[in-house]
Amino acid sequence: MTYKQTLDWMFLQLPMYQNKGKVAFNSKMDGINSLAAHLNNPHKKIKTIHVAGTNGKGSSSHMLASILQEAGYKVGLYTSPHLKDFRERIRVNGKKVEKKWVVDFIDENKSFFERNKLSFFEMTVGMAFSYFANENVDIAVIEVGLGGRLDSTNIITPEVSLITNIGFDHTDMLGDTLVKIAYEKAGIIKRNIPVVISEFNEETAPVFKETASALNAKIVFAQEKTFSTYKIGLLGSYQQKNIKGVLAALRELVSFKIEEKHIVKGLKKVVENTHLMGRWQQIGTKPTIICDTAHNKEGLAIVLDQLQEQEYEKLHVVIGFVKDKDISAILPLFPSNATYYFCKPKISRGLDEKILLDRCVQFNLNGETYKSVNKAFKAAKKQASKNDFIYVGGSNFVVAEVL
Repeated sequence: MTYKQTLDWMFLQLPMYQNKGKVAFNSKMDGINSLAAHLNNPHKKIKTIHVAGTNGKGSSSHMLASILQEAGYKVGLYTSPHLKDFRERIRVNGKKVEKKWVVDFIDENKSFFERNKLSFFEMTVGMAFSYFANENVDIAVIEVGLGGRLDSTNIITPEVSLITNIGFDHTDMLGDTLVKIAYEKAGIIKRNIPVVISEFNEETAPVFKETASALNAKIVFAQEKTFSTYKIGLLGSYQQKNIKGVLAALRELVSFKIEEKHIVKGLKKVVENTHLMGRWQQIGTKPTIICDTAHNKEGLAIVLDQLQEQEYEKLHVVIGFVKDKDISAILPLFPSNATYYFCKPKISRGLDEKILLDRCVQFNLNGETYKSVNKAFKAAKKQASKNDFIYVGGSNFVVAEVL
């Protein structure tokens, strides 16, 4: 198969949470364990850092990878979902996995995937571990896909685990209270392996403490530690919350030599080194255009606080969501003194733009509907003056269409 044919098969033949939602979620570890055995357990041949959390896990993963790269290590990075290109998920020192490698991996294992009815995510995790082992990386930063305890990445025994924060997202699968969600995230804590918690929360801290104690795992609450202040190559003051967790995790990485200069350069060059996209990313000037993939209550609260700090004449907001998102908890966060451009992302899970408008009017968020993200974005750019501000967000899928 060609690379395009391979991608078509991957996206059409395998259940993919990114497009189908809950029906693609496999809450068992049987599939990934059988795949790992089929691939000769590549995850056991590499050192890893495991990163979970409701918000901040992607940014934190990229920061860790960037700092380790600056320290001279060959670093694998596995993240999800991708925005534009599937290969964004699997990188070594910032470089995406080669197209030929993806094609060959699928060709060699296609019959196994079909026979065992593996999920899209199980397949990509197996692909990432195989690629990192094949590349002989010094260490790989592995971002959890969903939850932690039953996530396909949770077959690794890392050097250190990092849990960024806990908020309400995917409650239909992870639980409807912070304690239940924390229990799922705490599932990545391993026996005798240190775990770092980026943000302290009185409600969830006991869950992490109890799990760590039962597994004799050292637990570090990063907010209680003192660190130097660093400049970071990511826009958005909210990233400071993630930095403490990253620095605390690096302190626990005792078998790797990381100096102050590596931290300084790694944080400053995180986008250059790892090609992170969609985190308060500026994609235009005059007017200023910012896109951000924040899509749950906690993430959007932080990003919209950042939005209030900006200077502009008029605010234009291009937003769209997926159907299974509880937008009743999200919409009150958005400012009413803005012009809205309601759109539906180009996936089957996308929320219809007219339904979105009806819901938004209840919160005094007014604007027009557009049949596509592209049309909404074009309309916003046409109506905005050079001193205005355009924000694009609500979903990974909306942001992906403007990048």
